[in-house]
Parts: sequence; C-alpha cells; structure tokens
Amino acid sequence: MGSIPTPGTVNPIVPFPPTTVLWVALGGALGSALRFAAGELMRRLPALAAFPWATLVINVVGSFAIGWFLRWASTSQVTPQMRAFVAIGICGGFTTFSTFAAENLTLLQGGQVGRAALHAALSFTLTVGAAYLGYLTAGS
Repeated sequence: MGSIPTPGTVNPIVPFPPTTVLWVALGGALGSALRFAAGELMRRLPALAAFPWATLVINVVGSFAIGWFLRWASTSQVTPQMRAFVAIGICGGFTTFSTFAAENLTLLQGGQVGRAALHAALSFTLTVGAAYLGYLTAGS
C-alpha cells in the first residue's frame, strides 16, 4: 500500500523521456477543456451566481481525483508518462489556483471580506479534505 510522504522527505526524481511533455500537454488540454465546460455549466445556474461555486467545486473534485489517482498509482503498474498525463496534465489543467486567487481578489476589492474569507477557508479545507478522501478510497 502506498503512503503520503512525510513532510520534509524528498521523493526520488523519476527520469522522464522527452515525449512525456507531450502527454502532459495533452492531459492539460483535456483538463482545461473539462474545467471550462464544468465552469460554464455551473455559472449558468442563477442559484450559484452570488458565490464562486464553480471554482470551488472544480477544485474539490480535482483534489479528490488527484488524491485517488496518486494513491492508486502508487500500488499499480503506472508508467511515469501516465502519471504525468493524469496528475500533472488532466488534474493540473482541471483545477485552478489562479482563478481562486483572482475571484478572492475580486471579492476583497468589492468589500466582501466575509465572502472572501469563507471562499478561502472552504477552498483550503474542502480541497485538502477531498485529496485525502480520494487517497483513502483508492486504498480500499
């Protein structure tokens, strides 16, 4: 069974063939397209208009996915290219910290300090919790 590295430890560097960058790019394109589609669908719902729910949901789902995949990959025969395709490409393209930061800045600039704090707290708690839940479920 795989484990999460303890803080301060360094994982050995895995050499990647030059074609790995193509797998990362393909995964990133797929993840970004999925993020765009999911975000657009959620933003069209009037009930979600007053809060950046789309980014929060996308980041929580992506955090769960990467937690699950990395745990599963640690106990499976996954190539370094497949790991890069999914974890760096798809999950990296799907989740977005920069959008989270920009949306929080917009809330703060609009004087909505409480909403910005709530968004930041929920984003941190739910994404880390989702990654851990994904990790746990992949081991069962």
